[in-house]
Amino acid sequence: MNIEKLIMSDRYSNSEQLLERALKSIPLGSQTFSKSMTQFPHGVSPYFAKKAKGARLWDVDGNEYIDFINGLLSVSIGYADGAILEAVKQQIDNGVTFSLSHQLEIEVAEKLIDLVPCAEMVRFGKNGSDSTSAAIRLARAYTQKDVVLVCGYHGWQDWYIGSTTRNLGVPEATRSLTQVFKYNDIASFDTLVEQFKGQIAAVIMEPMNVEYPASGFLEHIRRVTKDENIVMVFDETITGCRFAKGGAQELFCVIPDLATFGKGIGNGFPLSAVMGKKEIMSLMEDIFYSGTFAGETSSLAAANVVLDKVKNEGVCEHLETLGLELKQRVLKLIAQYDLEDYLDCVGHPSWSFLLFKGSKDITAFEMKTFYMQEMFKVGILTFGTHNLSFAHTSEDIDSLLKHYEEFFMSLSECIKSGQLVDRLECDVLVPLFKVR
Repeated sequence: MNIEKLIMSDRYSNSEQLLERALKSIPLGSQTFSKSMTQFPHGVSPYFAKKAKGARLWDVDGNEYIDFINGLLSVSIGYADGAILEAVKQQIDNGVTFSLSHQLEIEVAEKLIDLVPCAEMVRFGKNGSDSTSAAIRLARAYTQKDVVLVCGYHGWQDWYIGSTTRNLGVPEATRSLTQVFKYNDIASFDTLVEQFKGQIAAVIMEPMNVEYPASGFLEHIRRVTKDENIVMVFDETITGCRFAKGGAQELFCVIPDLATFGKGIGNGFPLSAVMGKKEIMSLMEDIFYSGTFAGETSSLAAANVVLDKVKNEGVCEHLETLGLELKQRVLKLIAQYDLEDYLDCVGHPSWSFLLFKGSKDITAFEMKTFYMQEMFKVGILTFGTHNLSFAHTSEDIDSLLKHYEEFFMSLSECIKSGQLVDRLECDVLVPLFKVR
């Protein structure tokens, strides 16, 4: 091993020791795919966090990072926010899970109804998968039909994951009931509607991911679902209270029948919600959707504060303003280094993506691996997304762009020489699975 590799290995020595230990008791050494060694290249990555505050995270080796992952977008306000922690601590002193329901369930549901255009009734869960699966069961109960059309990522449950390459363990009978259409491709949607005419219970989709919706795309799906008695579900697990107070449905003025929110509504405390029209949500009385911890009050206490901040403190406006500055400056740097054929920055300002296109000699995943390796070295925690929180500042963006300029310069040199692999101190990442 050369000196540079030895130095980098020392930088993450505690993380790597913990990973070695974790692998003996935990598959992949992590509870979450996106936090595991499948997504963080071994030898050049931190794997375990020690603490976090605001927009910063410290790993178990004491390295400090400006965090642009933010708990996979679950930290919307900022790590260890004072007002949220105070509310949670007060609630913990009075108990967390009870033998009866708690008033916080009503208060948080009412705040979501106030914010979200489609919301007339609300039920809580813990992960996005809880709420998306509840929405599908509701849609099937309401329409008395079985087929589901999907577009985007909707969690780990059989009904969805069976439509991806990660379908091991999902029965073929279940897989056949879920069909995938392409985002911004009306023809691919209409083809499935015609093919499964009269059989479709729900269309569930991320209203936006990497791309903005093309003119008329969401409106077309809304019109067809109404005409065909199909429940339209917006999976706003990420976009809810981020793209706008009421989510992407508010931003794009397309109102679904049901929506699922999650991630940031608890600022890292586990909480998700399914909400929508009363006539559909009322079927919760007949289907079985129930969880011991759905009304757990520390997460609801956190959400109670988060939703107030979203409504009153300009959270979404801050994310958009800061994110717009970030995107514009990244695109300017890409142009400055003549990298337009190899890089792009896309997505909503509050959740944008640095896309690697690859070159004749260098694959996109080689570029991304090199990027993560170099970013981690300089204290930027990212895997190609800019997941902003209310705690991020213009100074954080300045730091990010300073290191981007250094990286773009190095990447430009690699592209010109056709050599990048020799700059890697680790194996190249491989994709988990492709959603779109």
